[in-house]
Amino acid sequence: MGGLLPAVPEDWHTALAVVAHPDDIEYGSASAIARWTAQGKAISYLLASRGEAGIDAIDPIDAAPLREQEERTGARAVGVETVEFLDHRDGVIENSIALRREITRAIRTHRPEVLITGNYEVKMPNGMTNQADHRAVGLATLDAARDAGNRWIFPELIEEEGLQPWGGVRFVMVAGASTPTHGVEVTGEALQRGIESLRAHAQYTSGLGRASFDPAPFLSWFATQGGGAMGVSSAVLFDLHWIIPPGPPPWVRT
Repeated sequence: MGGLLPAVPEDWHTALAVVAHPDDIEYGSASAIARWTAQGKAISYLLASRGEAGIDAIDPIDAAPLREQEERTGARAVGVETVEFLDHRDGVIENSIALRREITRAIRTHRPEVLITGNYEVKMPNGMTNQADHRAVGLATLDAARDAGNRWIFPELIEEEGLQPWGGVRFVMVAGASTPTHGVEVTGEALQRGIESLRAHAQYTSGLGRASFDPAPFLSWFATQGGGAMGVSSAVLFDLHWIIPPGPPPWVRT
């Protein structure tokens, strides 16, 4: 009834992706990011943890640097060089004031026009229960998008660190949402670079018992499903949350 989904607006230049773990971006969003970096957009990553609890057979002390390196390698595959970690403990991240402050700090530092984050709902679209860290980080990111522009929220970031408010975040894109509102066409090189980005996480997928896992069929199928919602061959879908409403205010007559 609702017709095809519209394309994500691309009249912006800077974005910050905020997620809980290494590999969260690579399951879909990375292909869209590859498209955008090829357009010359500047995109940075912020991860709340190093994913150290994600491999049962490897002690977290050893897993953390492995997963960090995989994330940096995967980011480079899609044209992203700036990858930062907050060092929250993997698996028990809380949607706290402290987390909102840290994300706000990153937003005021990088001054992005767009934020990218993950599904914060209780369920994933396939019906599985969403992981707690995903929910915490997704919601904290939505809140921080507004916090960043309000000088009276976390004023210590101004007083102690000189980070002035940044109210320039136009919208937040939520990947993996059950009710996407927009899509990004990803074909050819963008999709292939997204596949290479997930391939960089070989230690993680092997640790899950998927030593022979090939991201290409999975991400290609995933993109084909998204493409159907847009009327194109391949796409990644997002739920857009507007922070600054698009277009003129509704009370302005033209």
